[in-house]
Amino acid sequence: MVKRVDLKLPHNTIVNKFIAKTKFYEKASLSSKLKAEFTNKIQRITLTHQLIEKTTNISKTDKVEAILIFEIELKQQIIPKNILKIIDKEISSPILFVFVYKNNFTYGITLKENNITQNYYLSEWNQDIHFDFTGIDLEKVYQKLIKAFITNEAENSGDFDTIIDTDNKIKRLEKEIETLNSKIRKEQQFNRKVDLNKTLLENQKQLQSIKENIA
Repeated sequence: MVKRVDLKLPHNTIVNKFIAKTKFYEKASLSSKLKAEFTNKIQRITLTHQLIEKTTNISKTDKVEAILIFEIELKQQIIPKNILKIIDKEISSPILFVFVYKNNFTYGITLKENNITQNYYLSEWNQDIHFDFTGIDLEKVYQKLIKAFITNEAENSGDFDTIIDTDNKIKRLEKEIETLNSKIRKEQQFNRKVDLNKTLLENQKQLQSIKENIA
């Protein structure tokens, strides 16, 4: 039996409603490949909690009227990102995903703006995260949940929009630096290697500048 993650939410937020995978097949025009992903990668989808004004005594906003907690039991220890996109498209409310595989767990959440997916945040497997479900309104609670996934210097960079923008810049530069280092190791032509090193140095300086401005 899969061990359920306890998020220590109020009892009246509990739903524990099984959601058939076909619910997402029927509403979305899925390819046979995506339907197969649901079948081959997902064991069960359960709506475990619903955070609304009535169950939390926290005011809703025009942007966030509810926050849902979905537990997704996996058939293999791989996060099916294509399936997340389908679920997020069909359900407009923000969702905190709890993925479980045997006794392993991980979390995921989507940053949405006007019901359009902006970014996905995923934790490491079996990484304990403290989620703060308090706030002056559900939109602020949602922002706190997203910020719990941001563990670099960006978390100290200011208001929510600034934190997200800074986190995106840091991750983009870190990815570019990693790619450049890989290219430099493989490059045989001296002149090309010099150019790549120059670009690498510029990116490293940009990253260092961002981090120094936060500190």
